[in-house]
Amino acid sequence: MRNTASNLYEALCPASAPPERIALRCHDGRTFDHAGIEALSARLASRIAALGVTPGERVAVQVEKSAEALILYLACLRAGAVYLPLNSGYTRAELDYFLQDARPRLFVVAPQDDAALRDLADAAGATLRTLGADGASGSLLTGIADQPARFATVARQRDDLAAILYTSGTTGRPKGAMLSHGNLFSNADTLARAWRFTPDDVLLHALPIYHTHGLFVATNVSLLAGASMHLLPKFDVDEIVRALPQATVMMGVPTFYTRLLADPRLSREMTAGMRLFISGSAPLLAQTHQLWEARTGHRILERYGMTETNMNSSNPYDGERRAGTVGQPLPGVEMRIVEPESGQPLAPGAIGMIEVRGPNVFQGYWGKPDQTAQAFRPDGYFITGDLGRMDEERYVEIVGRGKDLIISGGLNIYPKEVEQLLDAVDGVVESAIIGLPHPDLGEAVTAVVVATRPPSADFEQAILAALRARLAGFKLPKHILFADDLPRNAMGKVQKNLLRETHMGLYDSSRHD
Repeated sequence: MRNTASNLYEALCPASAPPERIALRCHDGRTFDHAGIEALSARLASRIAALGVTPGERVAVQVEKSAEALILYLACLRAGAVYLPLNSGYTRAELDYFLQDARPRLFVVAPQDDAALRDLADAAGATLRTLGADGASGSLLTGIADQPARFATVARQRDDLAAILYTSGTTGRPKGAMLSHGNLFSNADTLARAWRFTPDDVLLHALPIYHTHGLFVATNVSLLAGASMHLLPKFDVDEIVRALPQATVMMGVPTFYTRLLADPRLSREMTAGMRLFISGSAPLLAQTHQLWEARTGHRILERYGMTETNMNSSNPYDGERRAGTVGQPLPGVEMRIVEPESGQPLAPGAIGMIEVRGPNVFQGYWGKPDQTAQAFRPDGYFITGDLGRMDEERYVEIVGRGKDLIISGGLNIYPKEVEQLLDAVDGVVESAIIGLPHPDLGEAVTAVVVATRPPSADFEQAILAALRARLAGFKLPKHILFADDLPRNAMGKVQKNLLRETHMGLYDSSRHD
């Protein structure tokens, strides 16, 4: 692995990069070469420092995707700040928790959210600034050309924090996963090598940049390899179809591939210039894998990772890409399958808890030393909470999630968080949130509710209205089912596996959603 004892920025944007080489191409035609990224990131780093952000302090960001938003991430690295990306769909209640927990020095939001979120920033002691998606608007960019185009990148060590990404567990209270400069560098370097990235690659980037997949996998790998990125604001079939002939790599979630397969324009000719399609963030159905190969001649490469570890395994670039598996452990990443309670390693083929150890594994949960300690075995292995098995050739198959995590459209939803709010709705006695197979989303958030009121469309809409004010849209139940009671085992625990089995076909394509 290439050595870096300093700031991740210096690896992603080295001084040796050809200044005129295009690194970012926007959907509106604007481009950024390496010299432009160097200059704007320097100006933004100077602005951040002038606003009082010192090395190690947090910068929380909830803005729409743009080249400037990506360069702000790089500027935070340069300034030694800890970057905290937030889903643009989060509500005030969710943002209030993150700000109170992380206590950022600076909070950057979209211009239209300035007035609505200023009180939250004030309550958390954060300075509020805005950044638009058009490359020109927002108070963070006001007078930016007057800032110096050079900035002395702050020295960082491998274990110094580069970012915090929030994730949740069974308690429903989000936890900030602390990722260091070394964590992010090691994973980007490993992936760039494993997936054969070169400066000749053009990555079609349609992923969000508040998520590990779009921010650290797609962006870091591309920059580290000297490749260029074609930034799309979001996934749009027409935009993807137009851009594919000029790209060489696409990273996506299974939903991207199912929606493209539904478009008759997808063909071998359209994808002739592509060398690699990568899927992650949610399980890819074997049927999708097979249909994609039949239509395009390409076998999708599926991999496995999580917020706390970045990527852990990948199907091989050269070799068998097995549908239904997430490949083999990446170089430098140790992975084992153990008996969940005892931690004893299991034989190949046995189902157990997936645990990983390596330079990619995070530094712990922000402000939660007890939960950090509980997440690791004494020998340093991180307990992922995912259940799986590994065969003799070390191909890994994910068979379930111990924490009942739902992944819908590539985004994580933690049932307990939704259930706590749902149970507080007038007329609801108790609830269970489950994920059910969905042909487009992978999994659909589904609520099973025991209520004091009779089921009705009006009651269902009242429940959704109550949740909508407190939850991001992707967390809302796609369907609410009413039941007389919830199935429980002898210990009184709700048996969600029985609920999933009972309602497994709810979203079959032959039925109405």
